[in-house]
Amino acid sequence: MMKDYIEKRSVLLAEYIISHKATVRAAAKKFGISKSTVHKDISERLHEISPSLSKQANAVLSENKRERHLRGGLATKRKYMEKEKGLSK
Repeated sequence: MMKDYIEKRSVLLAEYIISHKATVRAAAKKFGISKSTVHKDISERLHEISPSLSKQANAVLSENKRERHLRGGLATKRKYMEKEKGLSK
């Protein structure tokens, strides 16, 4: 019973990540589980359930990983722009 739930969750996570180009953090938040669980479901469990789905999901996560330094820079920029707006009022 529990194994079925985990397999279904792994597939749902992969489909969500692929369709939304979501990060591990975003998927974890959406499903109410930890980032570690998302990572384990996608990188280990899914490969045994659906290798093709696993390959697609891992491709999205790899792309996100390559772009993370850009996202971090944008978040920092946004933070300071918001801070500046608050001071000018």
